[in-house]
Amino acid sequence: MLADYHVHSEFSDDSVYAVDDICRDAIRLNLSEICFTDHVDYGIKPDIDHPELAPVFDGEPALNVDYERYFPTLAEVRDRYARDLTVKRGLELGVQMHTIDRYEQLLSRWGGEMDFAILSIHQVGDAEFWTGDFQRGRTQKEYNDAYYEEMLKVVTNYTGYSVLGHLDLIKRYDDAGIYPFENSRDVIAEILTRAIADGKGIEVNTSSFRYGLPDLQPCTEILRLYRDLGGRIITVGSDSHEPAHLGAYLALVKRRLAELGYTEYCTFEGWEPVFHPIDA
Repeated sequence: MLADYHVHSEFSDDSVYAVDDICRDAIRLNLSEICFTDHVDYGIKPDIDHPELAPVFDGEPALNVDYERYFPTLAEVRDRYARDLTVKRGLELGVQMHTIDRYEQLLSRWGGEMDFAILSIHQVGDAEFWTGDFQRGRTQKEYNDAYYEEMLKVVTNYTGYSVLGHLDLIKRYDDAGIYPFENSRDVIAEILTRAIADGKGIEVNTSSFRYGLPDLQPCTEILRLYRDLGGRIITVGSDSHEPAHLGAYLALVKRRLAELGYTEYCTFEGWEPVFHPIDA
C-alpha cells in the first residue's frame, strides 16, 4: 500500500495541479490513498474574500484555500474515484502563535469535513523562510533557535492538527548549511514529547530528495528520537505541487523507516490514525 499524505492542488496558491488530474495520476501511479493538504497561512495570506489584502507573486494574489469550493470538490472526487483510489480531505496549516485563534475558527467551521491536518511552521512573526526574510539579520543559531522555539510555543497552545509537517523545514532554506542536530536536540525533544502526549504524530516529507538535502526530512536523528520517546503516529507525504512530485520516494522512505525500527505507518480517517504494517 502506498499512501501520499501531503498533496497540493489548484486550491493552493503555489500550485495549478487540478484535483481531477491528481486523482487520475494517483491511480496511474498505483497509489492506494491520497490526502489533499492545501495551504492555509494566516498572517501572510488572507481568505478568498479579501484579495486586496493578499501579497502578489508572479502577478497573482496569494490566498488561502477557497473552502466553499474545496471541500465539495474533494467530496465529489472521493465518491467518483472510490473504486480505484481512497481520497481523504485535509489542510496544511501554517500556524504562528498570533494566528492560533484564526485556525480555531477555521476548524470550528470546517473540521467536520476533514480527516487530517498538517501543522507546519512556515513563518515566524509573518516573516517567510523561503524569501530569506526570517533569516536576514540573524545568525544561524538565532534563526534556528527562533524557529524551534516558535514551534514549541505553538504545539503547547494548539492541538488542532494530526502531524507535524517537515519538522526541520528551516534546513531547506538555510544558506549557512546544515545546523547540527545536537544544537537543537533539547527543544526538539520538548516538541516531540508534547506532540506525543497530545496524541499527535509527525510526517516524513519526501521533498527532501528534490531539494537536495543530505538526509530525510525530518532527519534520521529526529526520527530516532521520536521513536525512542514512544512516538508511533507517522505519515509519509510527497509535498507534491505538480505531476513529477506526486507519490515520489514513498516506497523508499518506508524502507528507511523500517531500517530505523519503525513497524507501522499511518493514514487517517475522520481525524483518527489508522495503523498499517510498514511492509504492506
